[in-house]
Amino acid sequence: MFRTPPKLSPGDRVAVVSPSFAAPAEFPDLHEQAMRRLRDDLGLVPVEFPTTRQLGAPAADRARDLMAAYADPAIRAVLATIGGDDQITVLPHLDPAPFVADPKPFFGYSDNTNLLIWLWHHGVAAYHGGSMMVHLARGAGLHPVSTESLRAALFTVGDLDIHPVEEFSDEELSWRDPASLTASAPPVPSPGWVWHRPERVVTAPTWGGNLEILHWQLAADRWIRPVDDYAGCVLLLETSEEMPSAEEVFRMLRNAGERGLLQQFPAILVGAAKATVFSAPHPPQERAKYRDDQRAAVLRALAAYHPDAMVVFGVDFGHTDPQWILPHGGTITVDGPARRITAHL
Repeated sequence: MFRTPPKLSPGDRVAVVSPSFAAPAEFPDLHEQAMRRLRDDLGLVPVEFPTTRQLGAPAADRARDLMAAYADPAIRAVLATIGGDDQITVLPHLDPAPFVADPKPFFGYSDNTNLLIWLWHHGVAAYHGGSMMVHLARGAGLHPVSTESLRAALFTVGDLDIHPVEEFSDEELSWRDPASLTASAPPVPSPGWVWHRPERVVTAPTWGGNLEILHWQLAADRWIRPVDDYAGCVLLLETSEEMPSAEEVFRMLRNAGERGLLQQFPAILVGAAKATVFSAPHPPQERAKYRDDQRAAVLRALAAYHPDAMVVFGVDFGHTDPQWILPHGGTITVDGPARRITAHL
């Protein structure tokens, strides 16, 4: 069903684009740190496009950069610098022809869920995760889990074991603080994974991403396919630093259920929810309650619309550090009896 992008080799050229917020314009030192690591640690040659550092670039210009990156045969992957909040306005300007003619691995999450959904609609697989500004520019250095995941997605054909991590962080330092170039928020013990109805083994393509953006896509109703096209897939869900309330999460999932969409996914992976933000920090007990309330909201929606679904909560993808990069349109196995998740890359 999907056109799977080929793997890269060291020395390949990769596009670095800002289809949402052009964070490199405001935080150039952090961006340059990510660019150095892309060259020195991953052995790739980053290529910026005209709007990569252009704040407020028109949606049509950002779309032009994406199409140019896919039309250039020398470019072998496309990485988003960061997310944002208006990428949905870029999609109508895209011509699918260069994306379908030469599918390349696209890496992004958060607002980049828009492009992931658009690519899926056109039969092109991609990757949920990877961020120049967040994970490649990480002040304390590259995290081994995030880096292993990115290397595997870029270079390796085979299976990647997606396992729980011992420590994680959903905190961050302000990028206006020079310390953000050399330090990262301290990790804390991970709450781990919680399995719900682990009674089956599901191997299937993935679809989804950031829940808030998925809800926007459902409202716009441009790049959502008939619900039967998602039957049997694995749903990816995670929430952003905007921290939607448990009631909002329930209502968004209820809307998907009323549409008949939620019922299509026999397995669902829910990311470790970001439960604090540097501009309004929350103490640990409040973070734990936020995650517990979100889990209850998801289960409440599933009880109404898909009580047989197998769910894994707290998987380390999305707005968290470290971050597993997961196939989007590619295949994952969720093995309930073995309590194991495997990405097939």
